[in-house]
Amino acid sequence: MLLSQIAEELKLNRLTDFQAAEKTVGGVYVADLISLVMANAKQNDLWLTHQGHQNIVALASLLQLSCVIIGGGMPCQEETIRKANEEKIFLFNSMLPIYELAGRLYLRGLQPSAYAEMD
Repeated sequence: MLLSQIAEELKLNRLTDFQAAEKTVGGVYVADLISLVMANAKQNDLWLTHQGHQNIVALASLLQLSCVIIGGGMPCQEETIRKANEEKIFLFNSMLPIYELAGRLYLRGLQPSAYAEMD
């Protein structure tokens, strides 16, 4: 699914303002712990989080994620937005709770990128 479609359908607020090619979203990863994202998110994933600090941009760049969406109306630091523009990482926010964003993405056919092993 194209990132532009997702942004429009979910009425996401784009925080970055650079011009870039269209992105394709391969899956969705939902987590706030950086270590979990690092271990489980896949290239081209859309990352849903509550975090708004600069580390989310560094990790999204490292893993080549399609974008980061900060949900639940959580704030995003200005430094994070500046860094995302420099690194060409699409950064959005939404007032919708993470749970609802994830559900809407699932209903549009996007699958979770990884499942935790449960014993």
